Amino acid sequence: MKILIQNGRLVDPASRSDTLADVAIAAGRIVTIGSVSPDFQPDRTLDATGLVVAPGLVDLAARLREPGYEHEGMLESEMAAAVAGGVTSLVCPPDTDPALDEPGLVEMLKFRARNLNQSRLYPLGALTRGLKGEVLTEMAELTEAGCVGFSQAEIALENTQILMRALQYAATFGYTVWLRPQDPHLGKGVAASGAVATRLGLSGVPVSAETIALHTIFELVRTTGARVHLCRLSSAAGLALVRAAKAEGLPITCDVSINHLHLTDVDIGYFNADMRLTPPLRQQRDRDAIRAGLADGTIDALVSDHTPVDDDAKTLPFGEAEPGATGLELLLKLALKWGEESRVDLLRTLAVITHEPVRVIGDALGSLASSTGRLVEGGVADVCVFDPGARWKVEAAALRSQGRHTPFTGYELPGRVRYTVVAGQVAFDAPEPGAA
Repeated sequence: MKILIQNGRLVDPASRSDTLADVAIAAGRIVTIGSVSPDFQPDRTLDATGLVVAPGLVDLAARLREPGYEHEGMLESEMAAAVAGGVTSLVCPPDTDPALDEPGLVEMLKFRARNLNQSRLYPLGALTRGLKGEVLTEMAELTEAGCVGFSQAEIALENTQILMRALQYAATFGYTVWLRPQDPHLGKGVAASGAVATRLGLSGVPVSAETIALHTIFELVRTTGARVHLCRLSSAAGLALVRAAKAEGLPITCDVSINHLHLTDVDIGYFNADMRLTPPLRQQRDRDAIRAGLADGTIDALVSDHTPVDDDAKTLPFGEAEPGATGLELLLKLALKWGEESRVDLLRTLAVITHEPVRVIGDALGSLASSTGRLVEGGVADVCVFDPGARWKVEAAALRSQGRHTPFTGYELPGRVRYTVVAGQVAFDAPEPGAA
């Protein structure tokens, strides 16, 4: 299919480009950026007047709930939510049921995703069998099946020797290990330790749960030389340790979630279960440090941490409610909100949800590594076209995800995705405002 995107403001953070330009697409690739030849005859023309034409978004943390948790989300519903949010590539963690610890499970998931012709799916393989922290998985076989890294998801490894062996093996073959830094013994609470948790009588998770785990990880990285991606940092102290480790030259990257970029423990209010998240929301100083770290490049990527949860699991007392929130459809909007409030330009705002997440995945993307998350002639045609001036009120009924619980219900957010193009095909076309 041939597509012509006309009159748009092309913003490509990878090349620092921000200009008015047309984009011609054919056979799943971008053939021309700028002045398009009169000989190019498109099958469809998209009018992008007043709109931003950006690379498709790349989300490093999105649970799709298959296999095993279909009552909370189906591949079809969550992929539809992804393209509605402008997300054209996403990474899913291995904490499905069964866990993604066998090549056959990974191949099945990727096959199902391909048949939907929506976002590109990149699974993380389980670091240990069944995520039980006892026996390492066959990383080479999982990589051949399509895994882009290895993770324990939210299940911290108690055995440091197992973690060290995993990092040694990963370093030998150039794999990336994705870890959420949390001490398994200190991280069992439901809210961040502090005045709010004490007042509400909720069990707390201290900042030291994150910093102790980070110290352990960094020591093992120094010993093994393994490349590690740190998932969803939550504290100012943890971020300071990451900044120092990067200055030292350790091969680490990190991300934060849209929830921790905007919310604090005060937002829990009177036991609002939609604020029950992992890691827990922390104090304002932590949120402010995260915002600054994302702006200055200490943090490499912003993620949705998309975790659809059904009503039965959320409409419970705060401490018993299942942690998680829907986020795929809010990733762009909450990034734009951060950019507006922090006075960060659009190039940097989009960088943390386009080409910088691609740098985290690295060569595991194969032939797509050089053009995913960017707009380049000859590159893959994954494009997000959005209206930066439109405002969109978050309402549960309007979400395409099967999980309708989000901390941002009722918020009016900037940005409205108009078109999402994946591999040269229009995967999402929003109705005109006011249309039935």
